Amino acid sequence: MASEKKRHELNGFGVDARRRWGLLSASLLSLACAHAVAAQEREPAAPPAAEAATAEPAAADAPPPDDDTPIASPSPPPEGVVLPEVAPIIPDDEFRKAIPPISAEDDPELDKPLESIADFEKRVADAAKQKANGTADAVPQVDGTPVPALADGQTVEPIGDAPITDAELAAPLPPLESFDVQPVQFVDAEPEGENRQVAYSVQVNGLAAADDSTDADLSGLFGDLSALYDGDGKADNFAMLRARLSNDAELMQRILSSEGYYDGSVDTRIDRAGRERGQPVSAVIDVKPGPRYSFSDIILDAKPTVPPGLIADNFPLAIGEPIVAERVQGAEAAISLKLPEEGYPFAKVGQRDILLDGDKATGVYTLPIDIGPRARFGGFASSGKEAFGADHVAIMARFKRGDLYDSRKVDDLRQALVATGLFATVSVEPQATGESAGDDTEYVTMLVNQQAGPPRTLAASAGYGTGEGIRVEGSWTHRNLFPPEGALIVRGVAGTQEQGLGVTFRRSNAGRRDRTFELVGEATRSNYNAFEALTGRVAARVSYDSTPIWQKKLTYAYGVQLIATSEDDYSFLLADRERDLYYIVGLTGQIGIDRTNSLLDPTKGFRVTTLIEPEGSMSGRFSPYARARVDVSGYYPVAENIVLAGRVRVGSILGAARERLAPSRRFYAGGGGSVRGFGYQQLGPKDPNNDPIGGRSVNEAAFEARYRFGNFGIVGFVDAGQVYTGSTPDFSNMRFGAGIGGRFYTNFGPMRLDVATPIDRKPGESRISVYVSIGQAF
Repeated sequence: MASEKKRHELNGFGVDARRRWGLLSASLLSLACAHAVAAQEREPAAPPAAEAATAEPAAADAPPPDDDTPIASPSPPPEGVVLPEVAPIIPDDEFRKAIPPISAEDDPELDKPLESIADFEKRVADAAKQKANGTADAVPQVDGTPVPALADGQTVEPIGDAPITDAELAAPLPPLESFDVQPVQFVDAEPEGENRQVAYSVQVNGLAAADDSTDADLSGLFGDLSALYDGDGKADNFAMLRARLSNDAELMQRILSSEGYYDGSVDTRIDRAGRERGQPVSAVIDVKPGPRYSFSDIILDAKPTVPPGLIADNFPLAIGEPIVAERVQGAEAAISLKLPEEGYPFAKVGQRDILLDGDKATGVYTLPIDIGPRARFGGFASSGKEAFGADHVAIMARFKRGDLYDSRKVDDLRQALVATGLFATVSVEPQATGESAGDDTEYVTMLVNQQAGPPRTLAASAGYGTGEGIRVEGSWTHRNLFPPEGALIVRGVAGTQEQGLGVTFRRSNAGRRDRTFELVGEATRSNYNAFEALTGRVAARVSYDSTPIWQKKLTYAYGVQLIATSEDDYSFLLADRERDLYYIVGLTGQIGIDRTNSLLDPTKGFRVTTLIEPEGSMSGRFSPYARARVDVSGYYPVAENIVLAGRVRVGSILGAARERLAPSRRFYAGGGGSVRGFGYQQLGPKDPNNDPIGGRSVNEAAFEARYRFGNFGIVGFVDAGQVYTGSTPDFSNMRFGAGIGGRFYTNFGPMRLDVATPIDRKPGESRISVYVSIGQAF
């Protein structure tokens, strides 16, 4: 016998079967349902198992009732019971209209008198005798009337004097009193407030073998999605329990099919055995997984690609492995992603077909793939409510005309557009041009559909540090006041020891992706123990920095600044503080190397940043000098949620004595971003009033052990550092601070709270220092 074969489709969660004989099965199912309905109409419904067990058994040998015993008849409904009206399937008016008109004009036979039953029986009997004797005409007739032809071997028995061949027809009818007619019983309404809740337990049988043979946790998956388990063992009534049991049976069938058990069967029942003893009923699911199907062949129906093995090499399914829905869907998704990454922007994966062989428990998997034309990047086009034109979009792209199409670069461009903050919605899609690009490829135009959003934002931040007090900063930004991406930023600082106002013009993606040009003008007032200053600053800067989208391995910045500042400083000659006016002009240059795995919260790798600032100060006479600083930090994960982090900073000022430097341009140490445990700028040389005066060199070091659990973290740390009068740090007289911190991790970075104390504390130093800010300490 040829093996039964069927096709299955994987759709959504599971695998739905399509058998070749689906139409015939549907017809047989409809016939069976009709037969069942007819049987219900003919026979009274059987009582439930529990009720049947407690019903009074009928006496098998009870004598029949006397002839005078009245036959039981249905009792009338109780008073007040309203039986539902049964509406006709077809209303009488509609039925009459559907009957075609019949008249004698259409059929003259309608006016003829009806043939008697005796004449009809005689005519049929004569035709049968003619057939039996072989004397019948080509068309048998009785009294000139044609008789329908009979099949070979069939005879027509006359109704009148014909012999009776069915014995049941000659059997006497049973006495009427032998029919047991039960009167209709009407159920009384349940008392109001009666607790009808059903307690139940769930029992799944037969799933263990299939569960052990798969990588998936079938029992756990069923438990997560089950309506029975979701009900916590309680149902309002048995109808609800049966409905949950039916839903879970379908769920179990889908779970089995998703792991290749296409012939599995699931039976359900409710076991009420313990109900009489006050125990919950059992909702039982009996599972018979059957054989597990595997791939006997895999057919990838696609045209040749470049390179030739592009599809086959990236398709993870193999002949002989089980047919698992999740792996099939994952393999198809892998092809859908890989082809656009390799130059096929219009590739489409078609509808799979799996032909199953029931005898061998195998399946032939066929997947049609339309690879479309191989393409290269062409030009750009823009549509919609534009924030900027296609020319600026081309600057942000990391590809040029003629490069092989790669969907990853398209996604990168879309993310860069989103990062500008100028769009409500934005999309980037390839558009076919039909223009040949050579090498059997064609150009595609990248269409950017823009919907510009609100360009203005308000932002604020706050922090606190021992020695620097409370600091609140706010800003107003118009990100596209000078298109494309020409932003105007107004910034204000209000704090216990610093106040300021500044205006910045910033051009993002200035001639190159992620390159920024800034022009800054600001005025600040600072009042610290080290100095009190009124400062005006104008600066221009070009930078190439990392962004949350693309963390760069190499960054740089360069610029120029002009500073005018009035500051007080302690004069050892006068033994008092005096105020001087400084005019400073300088250049700035910075280079950074980043090999960490995260811009905001690194857990491994290292960073190196070098800053050089040649400056000249005019306070009485011109004094040139150079400020240099190197920062190195590293991160090492010792466990999945434990990271060791370290930082070293070394700085030096060459070319000028400390007295010739404006106090704000000297080096200081201490505080939340420096050496925790000490107040802001409190380390290093001090005047006779014990106020810091700054120095020409600095060294700092920090070590942290970071432990994270969920969105929270704990950090233990030890910091060290010192500031020196000379231009070369000698690492002598190092001061240490230790403490503990808490972290709350958000999508924009961790929020930090650190508490520290100085080691070997000296008179005048605080026992506890507190620091609150956004971001890690380093």
